[in-house]
Amino acid sequence: MTPAARIQAAIECLDDIFAGTPAEKSLTNWARRSRYAGSKDRAAVRDHVFQSLRCLRSHAALGGSKTGRGLLVGALREDGIDPAGVFTGEGHAPSPLSDAERAASQSFDTTAEEYDIPEWLWPLFQRSLGQGALDAAGALRSRAPVFLRVNLNKTTVPEAIARLSGEEVLAEAHGAATSALRVTQGARRIKNTQSYLQGFVELQDAASQAVVDALPLQDDMRVLDYCAGGGGKALAMAARARLALFAHDIDPRRMKDLPQRAERAGVRVTTLTTEDLTNVAPFDLVLCDAPCSGSGSWRRDPEGKWRLSQDRLEELVALQASILDEAAGLVSAQGRLAFATCSMLDVENGMQAEQFLNRNPEWQQLSEVFWQVQNGTDGFYVAVFQRRK
Repeated sequence: MTPAARIQAAIECLDDIFAGTPAEKSLTNWARRSRYAGSKDRAAVRDHVFQSLRCLRSHAALGGSKTGRGLLVGALREDGIDPAGVFTGEGHAPSPLSDAERAASQSFDTTAEEYDIPEWLWPLFQRSLGQGALDAAGALRSRAPVFLRVNLNKTTVPEAIARLSGEEVLAEAHGAATSALRVTQGARRIKNTQSYLQGFVELQDAASQAVVDALPLQDDMRVLDYCAGGGGKALAMAARARLALFAHDIDPRRMKDLPQRAERAGVRVTTLTTEDLTNVAPFDLVLCDAPCSGSGSWRRDPEGKWRLSQDRLEELVALQASILDEAAGLVSAQGRLAFATCSMLDVENGMQAEQFLNRNPEWQQLSEVFWQVQNGTDGFYVAVFQRRK
């Protein structure tokens, strides 16, 4: 495929997404219809689509419309490329620019539009990040780095780097977490490497790993990952200490791959239903990696930035509060409760922790740590609580 043909394919996928099809499904459907497209073509179309979604507002403004064409016209203009040289209609290139597309304003009405944040969210985003708001918003407009977690039960960081290098994946240690590697070359090969297939490494953001580093884990503890999802943090905890480790999610289907992942990692994780919890409790540590806006990981899931509404955020904040209150009842008398989100919004982080303490004065906060996207990782938050003696 020519570069212009790849842009046309991205336009078609974006229009399908705007019609209601999830991005991953749209790209999969396009690839199935386009057997002629090679792996480099598929990767290029995917990159066009996801970058357009990250920069939806600014590219729509530069391109004149919130359509596939508008976003790709805007993307070319942002890169200093005259879209008329690409939109030629020749071969499989997009059709020539209309008069309206040529006349589109190349300026922004608001800071939120320029930095690709929903207008309703910008005041909260600014309040939450203070002087870092523009840098964080700017970071969310670019592709996220790829990080790996070294399974310290099986290997060391230097050994994992050497092993990956032998499989044409280059990586370097990253300071955010003791087990973190940042991939510098060969990211698309990772899932086919023996290092990954044999459980020496797992895909996991460095800040997500750092959350686990911040937990007070010790050998022989009974630990519950209360909102386990796919189990990434449960597996990371298993590599930090010898634990009796349990995982729970309100939707057990989210944990369907966890047994296989645990086997690959060489660890044991017992999955629990909600009905099991009271019989198996108490636990020495309960981690609540709660459902949230995902604002810290919008580089990876740019659709999430545009799906979030003020009503949905309020629902999430209420859900987080109920999760904290429920999980607190599962913690042993001297145990710890940890609350984490992949959010950078204060209503989901520090304010949520403060309100938990207001509702439950018998608890005290032991620690609180933030990570923000402008510093190279995803945005994350974790607070640890313990009952007052």
